[in-house]
Amino acid sequence: MAQKTFAAMPRVTGALRRAPLGTERPTDASAALDAAYVDLGFIGEDGFTEATTRDSDPKRALGGSIVRVLQTEFGTTVSFIFLESLNLEVLKAVYGDDNVIVDGATGNVTVKRNKKPLPESQWVIDLEDGDALDRSDIGRGQITEIGDVQRVHSDLVAYEVTITCYEDENGDTLVGHLFADHFKTPVGP
Repeated sequence: MAQKTFAAMPRVTGALRRAPLGTERPTDASAALDAAYVDLGFIGEDGFTEATTRDSDPKRALGGSIVRVLQTEFGTTVSFIFLESLNLEVLKAVYGDDNVIVDGATGNVTVKRNKKPLPESQWVIDLEDGDALDRSDIGRGQITEIGDVQRVHSDLVAYEVTITCYEDENGDTLVGHLFADHFKTPVGP
């Protein structure tokens, strides 16, 4: 019997990529991504945490019996830590594309911090375990939380972030694509 577990490892092509809204989205776990998706480098050893919020409001009849439960809220977030604080694409994701100014002639980079909302983007998380593939496709996501940034000689400067996943045109906040040999349908006699 085939093992049906998955231990997430980053793909050699990169674990996290970001693209502008409107970029062609992936339709499976193994197809090449549109060239607009840029690699965001190393992610912290704790990987990615996907959280789903589904709040409800139980309605009760006289006597206290629950007769129906109404869903009042639904949401998806993905949290992780960017480790490459000198990666321009990471800085643009964390602070906003317009807030990162590069002077290629001098090698100086200016990073502005201001109240401008961070842009919505498309995000793809690519993981693998042997031949099994796991791709999370966020059609509309925005970094809405950034943890404290510590600068100290005994650790890496890193950015702990949370992406809020918004509904896409189909009402989906995140679409997961999986590939594994055991999903294939046997062919032949």
